[in-house]
Amino acid sequence: MRPNKDDGPRINTDITVSEVRLVNEDGDMMGVVAIDKALEMAEEAGLDLVEVSPNAEPPVCKILDYGKYKYEQQKKANEARKKQKTVDVKEVKMSPRIEKNDYDVKMRNARRFLEDGNKVKVSMRFRGREMAHQDIGREIFERIQEELGELASVELAPKFEGRQMMMILAPRA
Repeated sequence: MRPNKDDGPRINTDITVSEVRLVNEDGDMMGVVAIDKALEMAEEAGLDLVEVSPNAEPPVCKILDYGKYKYEQQKKANEARKKQKTVDVKEVKMSPRIEKNDYDVKMRNARRFLEDGNKVKVSMRFRGREMAHQDIGREIFERIQEELGELASVELAPKFEGRQMMMILAPRA
């Protein structure tokens, strides 16, 4: 059971310092001990000598089961990863000629996305002669901002990118 050089804490003979601050298997502080004596005590207990705090002066080493220690560290990391909330960007696509019912469905979806804690990207594609009526698109975007005002804040104001107008809404904290 030898870890790679950057695979975590140094154990047993990989510890190169001459003295360590030792904590025994029961968690009691043994004080500053020579590395040979610490390795001997770990072997008597049938466990490993693990460097838990390499930056301390002298480094802190603990007598424990290395396999169990790695398992617990991995479990803690998985638990922390599980508690993280990822924020996705959901997209709602519209057209400047959108009808009332279609608009209501899109707004219902946008509202649901925001309540789930996701960001919403509202995009509107202008085709052909619709480019001459960008004001209609701006009015629709203003209406969206009004309706979702209590749920969302505008992260990216409505802007044009080629033939597409877009805006990003973020949920209010």
